[in-house]
Amino acid sequence: MNGPPENDLCSICHSHFTAPCQANCSHWFCGNCIMLVWRHGSTLQPCRCPLCRRPISLLVPTEDTIRNRSDSAVSEVLASLETYNRYFGGRSTSLFQRMQDLPFLLRRLLREMMDPQRTLPLVIRARMILSAIYIVSPIDIIPEGVLGVVGLLDDLLIALICFLHVAALYRSVLYFRHAGS
Repeated sequence: MNGPPENDLCSICHSHFTAPCQANCSHWFCGNCIMLVWRHGSTLQPCRCPLCRRPISLLVPTEDTIRNRSDSAVSEVLASLETYNRYFGGRSTSLFQRMQDLPFLLRRLLREMMDPQRTLPLVIRARMILSAIYIVSPIDIIPEGVLGVVGLLDDLLIALICFLHVAALYRSVLYFRHAGS
């Protein structure tokens, strides 16, 4: 799914999406609507999602929106989204925020990996492959055969760290892609 659900409406204007974008909490909004929400509050801090109240630190427009950049209204919305992402997308976030962003980033990353039109940087692909090799390999820091469940827990901890690391790398790719230069 590269766009909002088919029969869904923007939760701000209650109309069909115009220049849709997805927030890091996975909710969809019209680009202009979420920018109005941000400007209505303090422009010095990220706005909160109108649905789940999480701070929005990254807004990702759809590919169709980016392709329609020649339309002046869409171009204005994309410029606003890039400004927003420049202000708030590069900030360091807490571990809790990273854990909350993990499903959003991993879903987008998986979709992007399956899309033959997209290419991810070689560094991300290499780290993902090495992480997968470690998790599947019989060589462990704490072997399961010796310590049982504790050995399995170290594998789960390593998997979580790898997911967080790959998600942070992918977030930086999205930031540089959608924050302009």
